Amino acid sequence: MSGTGSWTATFAPQGAPDRRNTELSLLAFAVLVPVLAYAETGIAMDGRLPAGMLGYTLGLGFFVLLAHLSVRRFAPHADPLLLPLAALLNGLGLVFIWRLDKSVQLHPNFPAAQLQLLWSGLGIALFIAVIGLLKDHRMLQRYTYLSGFAALVLLALPAFFPSRAADFGAKIWIHFGSFSIQPGEFVKILLPVFFSGFLMVKRDALALASRRLLGVYLPRGRDLGPIVVVWALSVLILVFETDLGTSVLFFGMFVVMLYVATERTSWILFGLLMAGLGFWAVARAEGHVQARIQEWLHPLLTTGGGGVGQIGQALFALGAGGTIGTGLGEGHSWLIGFAAKSDFILGTIGEEIGLAGVMAVLVLYALIAERGLRTALAARDPFGKLLAVGLSAAFALQVFIVAGGVTGTIPLTGMTLPFVAQGGSSVITNWALVAILLKVSDVARRPAPDAAPVTPGRQTEPEKAA
Repeated sequence: MSGTGSWTATFAPQGAPDRRNTELSLLAFAVLVPVLAYAETGIAMDGRLPAGMLGYTLGLGFFVLLAHLSVRRFAPHADPLLLPLAALLNGLGLVFIWRLDKSVQLHPNFPAAQLQLLWSGLGIALFIAVIGLLKDHRMLQRYTYLSGFAALVLLALPAFFPSRAADFGAKIWIHFGSFSIQPGEFVKILLPVFFSGFLMVKRDALALASRRLLGVYLPRGRDLGPIVVVWALSVLILVFETDLGTSVLFFGMFVVMLYVATERTSWILFGLLMAGLGFWAVARAEGHVQARIQEWLHPLLTTGGGGVGQIGQALFALGAGGTIGTGLGEGHSWLIGFAAKSDFILGTIGEEIGLAGVMAVLVLYALIAERGLRTALAARDPFGKLLAVGLSAAFALQVFIVAGGVTGTIPLTGMTLPFVAQGGSSVITNWALVAILLKVSDVARRPAPDAAPVTPGRQTEPEKAA
């Protein structure tokens, strides 16, 4: 994709084979692994197979089979790996949430795993609806500015609702009695749609209108408008909702998409500079962000309650797991407390299946992002390319933000690990994200209309003219 050239696809397979049978065999593996993990966890904790093993197996298998049949019917040329990867991560997440449910130190009467299975079913239902109703991803381009407006409304909504003590300072949820929703998760799909439509129209102005200084292309002042607006939005999210993760996610996603659309490294440099300045300014003024940074800098210091902070507890869990882990159901990561099933479920994975297990899970995430970027390369239209890049970048950045916070690489943000951590908004949104990537992939891999055959050794009229 050249800044001055055309948006002709650099990789668009002609006559790509149907890979649905491959997908089905991988789905069988994606169901088998969580089922065996579920059985092993039950045996380790209770000395017998879990009582709900049959229901879990049938439920998970039924959901993924419906998803596969919808892809086979409505997106027959789509990527064969995305659905099995998502199903495997979702299944493993259910196992680890159930394992944490079993710990009496948590809330034994709150069946988070059963609720997560219900949310997973709703997420797959939305997946099927997107696959069936979205005939072509280019239809989304019609709703470019509507998506942007809806994203702004959803991002702003939590600021107008009262927060609860359980939110621990971050206003990112909307509560309705015992029910809560996290609007920022849905923005993860709306903003890429808006950015894709906007950048597709403005990319030439952003790519060509620049001056060169010391080997770096510097954008003109009036061309900085889009990135300044998104930067200001991310800062406002930090100020009014004290949500470090969401602001980093969306600003980073926009900078990545801007770079892909223009191929100007200067946009990345300006993006990093503006992000650093904005977060530094907010961190000096906002107490909640300051507390997150202090805990990151000193993870082993005791808190006001007399214990080590969450990052320190997660580091102890990861250290206890070593290379191969303590074994499923035999760890103590439930000591992290209320966030063990959500923010810090990666600590449970690291303790019970070790560094090897954490790396395996991260490889699964990397494969989803890689297949999304491959889809972007294969897409035959500029909107599809940018949309696939944006969705893949949002997914990859969220994994990095969560994993970085749990391991102490970056400050803690409170976001959920896609497909694995407890959270209805997250699992539903990520299933929709995968569905859109599959639709883009289906159009990209769909065989082109057959051209008139050319007999070997003979030239067509255009060839003779050439």
